[in-house]
Amino acid sequence: MKSLVVAAATAAAVLIAPIGPASAADVEAGSKVFNKCKACHSLAAGKNMVGPSLHGLFGRKAGTADKYNYSKAMKAAGEGGLVWSEKTLHEYLKSPKDFVKGNKMTFIGIKKDSELDNLTAFLKNAAK
Repeated sequence: MKSLVVAAATAAAVLIAPIGPASAADVEAGSKVFNKCKACHSLAAGKNMVGPSLHGLFGRKAGTADKYNYSKAMKAAGEGGLVWSEKTLHEYLKSPKDFVKGNKMTFIGIKKDSELDNLTAFLKNAAK
């Protein structure tokens, strides 16, 4: 009887556990994925490099970081309503040239969803 109760409790815990990419995300692994980004992007407020600062990225309209010279395409994307969220960042970073055609980011993209999930988890904290 006791093993039946334990089995039922285990099954219930599995059923109510969070499901989806956020639950599998690894912030430490995301900091390693960020190594692909940090040659061009800073996490410090107002510190633009080859690319804009990522400080305050989530919830920000595309093409609006202070004192960064964006491409016309990225400015237009922001004016058209593109706001950086987990979803839009994933889509963009999979293929930057395809997501915002004409932008000046030369990065080829991140193809693995697990790397994107980890990077997002890292940036959600580090880019505050």
